[in-house]
Amino acid sequence: MQKEFDRHLYRVLLAATLLTLSIGTVVYHEVEHFNWVDAYYFSVITLATVGYGDFTPHTTFGKIFTTFYIFIGVGIITAFITYSIRRRASRMKKK
Repeated sequence: MQKEFDRHLYRVLLAATLLTLSIGTVVYHEVEHFNWVDAYYFSVITLATVGYGDFTPHTTFGKIFTTFYIFIGVGIITAFITYSIRRRASRMKKK
């Protein structure tokens, strides 16, 4: 039963990560008029807390969205990465 729960949790975290990146990509494409690749790129570097500074939101809505996007998205991405690393480490211990 524990394996089913682990698989389910992994899928939920993966779905939340993909949904978060998708929402950011769409919002930046529509609101900031970034092309699709740049919108995706900006979403990834924002949630990875890299922030190169080559793209920035210029609209008021884009700036406010970005602050909430960071607060929510960084937690989701961190949970997914942490869980993935722990899952892989526990699998390696079993071998």
